[in-house]
Amino acid sequence: MAEAQRVLGGRYLLKDKVGNGGMASVFRAQDQVLDRTVAVKIMLPQYAGDATFAARFKQEAQAAAGLQSPYIVGVYDWGKDGDTYYIVMEYLRGTDLKSGIRSHGALDPKKVAQIGSQICGALSVAHKHEIIHRDIKPQNIMVLPDGNIKVMDFGIARAKNSHLTQDNNVLGTAHYVSPEQTRGQDLGPTSDIYSLGVVMYECATGRVPFDGDDAISVALKQVNELPVPPSQVNPGVDPALERIILKCMEKDAANRFQTADELREVLNAYAAGRAVDVAEPTHVIAGAVPMGGMGGTETRVMGDATQAMIRPADGAPGSTAAGPRMGVPSPGTRNGNYEEPKKSNRGKIAAAVIGVIAVIAAIAIFASGLFGDSKMVTVPNVINYTKDEAEKTLEAAGFEVEYGTPVTDEEVEKGNVVDQTPDGNREAKEGSTVKLILSKGPEPTEQVEVPNLTNMTREEAESTLTSLNLKAQVHEEANEADEGKVFKQGTNTGEMVDEGSTIEIWVSTGPDTVDVPAITGYTEYDATAALDKAGLAYKVAYDYSDSVGSGLVISYNPGGNVAPGTVIEIVVSQGPKPVEKVNAPYYVGESAATAARDLKALGFAVTIQGPADGVVTAQSASGSLNKGASITLTTQAANSGGDGEGTESGED
Repeated sequence: MAEAQRVLGGRYLLKDKVGNGGMASVFRAQDQVLDRTVAVKIMLPQYAGDATFAARFKQEAQAAAGLQSPYIVGVYDWGKDGDTYYIVMEYLRGTDLKSGIRSHGALDPKKVAQIGSQICGALSVAHKHEIIHRDIKPQNIMVLPDGNIKVMDFGIARAKNSHLTQDNNVLGTAHYVSPEQTRGQDLGPTSDIYSLGVVMYECATGRVPFDGDDAISVALKQVNELPVPPSQVNPGVDPALERIILKCMEKDAANRFQTADELREVLNAYAAGRAVDVAEPTHVIAGAVPMGGMGGTETRVMGDATQAMIRPADGAPGSTAAGPRMGVPSPGTRNGNYEEPKKSNRGKIAAAVIGVIAVIAAIAIFASGLFGDSKMVTVPNVINYTKDEAEKTLEAAGFEVEYGTPVTDEEVEKGNVVDQTPDGNREAKEGSTVKLILSKGPEPTEQVEVPNLTNMTREEAESTLTSLNLKAQVHEEANEADEGKVFKQGTNTGEMVDEGSTIEIWVSTGPDTVDVPAITGYTEYDATAALDKAGLAYKVAYDYSDSVGSGLVISYNPGGNVAPGTVIEIVVSQGPKPVEKVNAPYYVGESAATAARDLKALGFAVTIQGPADGVVTAQSASGSLNKGASITLTTQAANSGGDGEGTESGED
């Protein structure tokens, strides 16, 4: 694959593609500066040339880079290489939550709470930066090998103060969008909380609360229908967790948990086994007027009634209407069944007609609110137009124009359009307003003078650069300079550079020496291997030793710190020195003086018993003997037949 051979930004070597998204492809890559594996998201070619999408892609990188949390995928860098925009992110090993649910089905309730709590941790950080994720779904939750999670993909995230709008085709997966997101309303933190509620519902039951043949039908259910309580799908879901999930999924955002921190506190309490005080959820949707004989999902007339969502009684799955409740006795009931007051047939017919009219009106009102009934025309794309050109073009197409707060932009010329709402080439109502954002041009960059960093410690140099709004890139290298001191810098002292620039510095690790490994007692093989690994040469000699086993190192020289490549002399034991064998002649009948002299010369210890100048009558040992062995000569006087008297040592 040609793409996989590229090096982006002169730094990131693409290895292999690991995924595709709606706007980008993701590659595993090697950061050649920091020598680490990273994930690189590259905008797809069809979007790279679109100024609106390019602005959104840059915004994603800038927004995500500012989010620091153990539960958010880290963003390290972003840039443009030729016509391609890219984002460099933390590379994760694991599986997405959607795949986990498909493999294992419903999760343990405590695990559901743990996952929900960690997602809250990520959302809390994003929301405090005024960033709404907008696409919380299991596919964007990565489960790591240790069981913790990280939230991914801020591809359609949008800061509250940003005027960039999402592509109409990228509204987030319909199964997880909030009712207000479906209606195209402004979104706040509670929209992400609704989506998280749907994710927890799916974790707890193994299925999504609303499904349909297409995205529109699912989105309509998000607005119109109440979810079947999770315990109806999975009896293992207890009431406390069910109340938490359904409170997150309130149709009216005001009835949900209002912050991720609030929800996280409740989930942590539940996971710890503490009691949680979460009331039965309430829903403000169309008023509960069951259509007799209609069957299926209840249709509700638009109204202001607030209804309590009740856990259905056994045998009444899906029952959610409030007081009187289906399957729950109330005043005026008999045998647990609600009795309608007696009415004439005329009253029943009138009520049915009114009900049908109300339903039709509700559908018409909702449809007109969702899809509109005005003439729809294509919005011209005026990105990079001058203010006057943009106004003339939009007014000629039948649109009103208003302006938002100008923003800085590195690529769009000052005074030109950097963003528009709705996006260009999308349909909008004729006569509606298009909001334009003009560019203030690139952010003016201040310049600073590079200081002299040599002889500073690493900490001093980094602190000095930080105080000047500069960054340090540190290299450690052996040098004659004191250990820990800067001995070289990449940018000359006194040179003027832009604020935010990176200055390379080299810090000494001390003189270029090698520590000789302690190899006494090593085998010759292990000793030479250790010296090879340390970058040292060696010379081997052999000697006898009574204390060191054969083949083991007796000694080495030199030791301590030496220059790389130094020759280390090793002495290896040959074991104890072998004893020399010597032939001892037989001297019986010969002169004792001659015998003693000759045997001493051969290295034997000689003892004479008898006259030293006599004749040898007996010899204690002869033949092949160990050199240094003791030999005793017995003698008698010459020309005497008897035994000699006295004893004389043959030793000098």
